[in-house]
Amino acid sequence: MPPEPTSLHNLTKDQRVTFIDKRLAQLYPKPPVPLDHNDPFTLLIAVLLSAQCTDERVNQVTPALFAAARTPEAMADLSVEAIRTIIRPCGLSPQKSKAIKGLSQILIDQHDTQVPRTFEALEALPGVGHKTAGVVMAQAFGHPAFPVDTHIHRLAQRWGLTRGRNVVETERDLKRVFPESRWNELHLQIIFYGREYCTARGCDGRICEICTTCYPLRKHPKKINKP
Repeated sequence: MPPEPTSLHNLTKDQRVTFIDKRLAQLYPKPPVPLDHNDPFTLLIAVLLSAQCTDERVNQVTPALFAAARTPEAMADLSVEAIRTIIRPCGLSPQKSKAIKGLSQILIDQHDTQVPRTFEALEALPGVGHKTAGVVMAQAFGHPAFPVDTHIHRLAQRWGLTRGRNVVETERDLKRVFPESRWNELHLQIIFYGREYCTARGCDGRICEICTTCYPLRKHPKKINKP
């Protein structure tokens, strides 16, 4: 159970880190990967599609896409327009469809159809940024990573874990305070907690359990450095 909020003191940073780590592990002991996939390639495509789109919408779209093409070879054989037609509900379909076809061809030409296992090679693929690469490295290959999106950035600021001005700085700060062995699970646990309790509009740093436990004396909404 969480510590009792005190009317005298906010928690110190070390206390916040310990409480957050333990509480998230209690709430989400075995967090599932929220994007439906079967292998590293389908995960890579699903994560790419999730940019500025909900995981729920991606999971509604990918069955049709993967029924049409589940491998780099099959995806590269599809036209950009065919891919775009399927993925249109995810938004940004012109850019995403070109990226999907392009990266599929690169996987064939440069990686023997396999999704590469390094950040450098992943980030060289069309449409794949550092966050997408981090998710693939963590969830497909088990490599320690702490992918930070705007939602994790927001919660980390509300919880006093970073003053980062962008997701890169927030990722750096989170890696400093949490043990490497926890990075992959914590990434998912923070996402699930944010969706359930500490949403963009449902909490302003003074409402959810973690916010009120860490900062019982906070009187005003927490101002967030927007990435």
